Amino acid sequence: MCGILAIFGCTDNSHAKRSRIIELSRRLRHRGPDWSGLHSHEDCYLAHQRLAIVDPTSGDQPLYNEDKTIVVAVNGEIYNHKELREKLKSHQFRTESDCEVIAHLYEEYGENFIDMLDGMFSFVLLDTRDKSFIAARDAIGITPLYMGWGLDGSIWFSSEMKALSDDCERFVSFLPGHIYSSKNGGLRRWYNPPWFSETIPSTPYDPLVLRKAFEKAVVKRLMTDVPFGVLLSGGLDSSLVAAVANRYLADTEAGRQWGSQLHTFCVGLKGSPDLKAAREVADYLGTRHHEFHFTVQEGIDALEEVIYHVETYDVTSIRASTPMFLMSRKIKSLGVKMVLSGEGSDEIFGGYLYFHKAPNKEEFHQETCRKINALHLYDCLRANKSTSAWGVEARVPFLDKEFINIAMNIDPEWKMIRPDLRRIEKWVVRNAFDDDQNPYLPKHILYRQKEQFSDGVGYSWIDGLKDHANSQVSDSMLANASFVYPHNTPTTKEGYYYRTIFERYFPKAAARETVPGGPSVACSTAKAVEWDAAWSKNLDPSGRAALGVHEAAYEVKET
Repeated sequence: MCGILAIFGCTDNSHAKRSRIIELSRRLRHRGPDWSGLHSHEDCYLAHQRLAIVDPTSGDQPLYNEDKTIVVAVNGEIYNHKELREKLKSHQFRTESDCEVIAHLYEEYGENFIDMLDGMFSFVLLDTRDKSFIAARDAIGITPLYMGWGLDGSIWFSSEMKALSDDCERFVSFLPGHIYSSKNGGLRRWYNPPWFSETIPSTPYDPLVLRKAFEKAVVKRLMTDVPFGVLLSGGLDSSLVAAVANRYLADTEAGRQWGSQLHTFCVGLKGSPDLKAAREVADYLGTRHHEFHFTVQEGIDALEEVIYHVETYDVTSIRASTPMFLMSRKIKSLGVKMVLSGEGSDEIFGGYLYFHKAPNKEEFHQETCRKINALHLYDCLRANKSTSAWGVEARVPFLDKEFINIAMNIDPEWKMIRPDLRRIEKWVVRNAFDDDQNPYLPKHILYRQKEQFSDGVGYSWIDGLKDHANSQVSDSMLANASFVYPHNTPTTKEGYYYRTIFERYFPKAAARETVPGGPSVACSTAKAVEWDAAWSKNLDPSGRAALGVHEAAYEVKET
C-alpha cells in the first residue's frame, strides 16, 4: 500500500504551502516508507508515499505519460497491467510499474477506462493541458480514499483522514466503484455489476467454475518483487487462500524469485482456537509457519495507536484490528512487505453465523449485497489500515472483481444454510474445494464453523476489552452518552471508551460521520437484526452473539 495526497485549486501556491503539503504527506509515510514524491503544477499538488512492491527500483511516483502532461499518483496494484500494455503499444513506458498504465490509458481512452483495470486501487490524475483532474476508487473499496473541501475552494484527496482533517472544513469517505471528474463536476458510478441492483440471480451453482475463478484470483495476486506470505487464521477463508497459493506458487515468477515454500502468519492469545487450527493447516500444507502471541494487556496498550491508524470507533473493527496491527509489526520485522488475506468471503457467501436465521433466499441475497457495499467501512478498512500502519500490503483474493461477479450470480438458494441437507454456512465454497482425489485441506478444517477474527484470536480478548472499558467508563458517563455524543451514540461502555479516543485524534463532526452506526448482532446489518427477536436483547458484533448458532454462544439475557 502507498499513501496519496492531492490538492486542487489552492489559492496559496507559495513555498509555505508546498512545505505544508509535504508535512501533511508525512502523516502517510507509514503507508509508504520507501520513497516520497511531489509534483506541483500551478495551484495543483500530487504527493505520494511509496511502498515498493512491483518494480522497486524505477517505479517511484507520481508517474507520467511520455511528455509529462498527464500526472498520476496511485495507491494499489493493477494485476492485468501486462495485458493492458499490449493495448498501448504505441505508448512509451518509463518504468515497469503496474500503475503506469493508468496515465497512458487516460491518454488513450479519456475518463472511460476505469472498468478496464483489474486490481485494487485509488488514484488521482491531473491533466496539465487543461488542469482537469479525476479521482477513482476500486469496485469494493479495498484501498481507502477520502475527499475533502477547503474554505478556499480547494478539493482534497487522501488515502487517510489524518492528512486532510486539519485543513478541510468537510470531508467524506470516497465511495467505492466511483469516479470524480472535475470536468463533469461530481461523482458517478463506474462499477455497475448485475448484483448491485439486488435482483435475485438464478444461475445454477457450478463448483468447478467457482473453484477455478478463485484459484485464478489467488494466483494473479502473487505478482510481487518483494518477500510475501499469507495471513493464516486456520479458518476456512484464510486456509483456502493458503492452500491455493501453496499449490501454484512454484509455477509463478514470485515462486522462482523467492522460493516455493510459502510463508504463513498467525496471531493469537496463547491457547487460542486460531493458533491451533492455523498450525494444523500449516503442517498439512508444509508452509514455513510463523506464530505470534500477544497478551490482553499488550492489546489494550495498543488501542490508542490502533484507533489513530484505523480511523474508526466501530467496536468490531477495533476488536479485530488490534491483533492484526500487532501481527503486522512482527511480519514487517521479518522483511515481508505483502500478504494475502481472506477478507470478503463472509459477505459474498453469507458466512456470518446470523445468516442461519435468514428467512428466505431473497433476504439472504439482499443482505449479502448490503454487506459487500459496506465492506469499505469495515473489513476492507480494517485489513488495509492495520497492515499499512507498518508498511505491509494486504491483498484479498475473495474480492477479485471477476470472482465476485461469478459468486454473486449464483442462485442464493444454494448459499442458504440447510441443516436438513447438511449445508452449513459457506457450503458452496467448502463443497467447491472438497476434492477427495487431490485434497486442498483436511475435511474438519474445510468444514470448521465460522469464527470471527476477533473471537478466534482468543475469547478472553473480547472479554478483556469489555472489562477494561468497564473500569474506564462509569455508569453515569454511559447514561449521559446521548448528550456528549448525539451522533452514533455509543450504547456500551466499550463503544464509549473507543469513541473518547477517536474524538481526541479526530474531533471534527465530519470525522465522526465517516463511521457507520446502527444495531448489529454478530456483524449483521441493522436490517438483519429483525430476523430473530432474541437478538435485539443481545446486540454485540461478536459471533458468539448469534444465539442458538455459535457453539460457544453467549447466554441469553433476561429481559
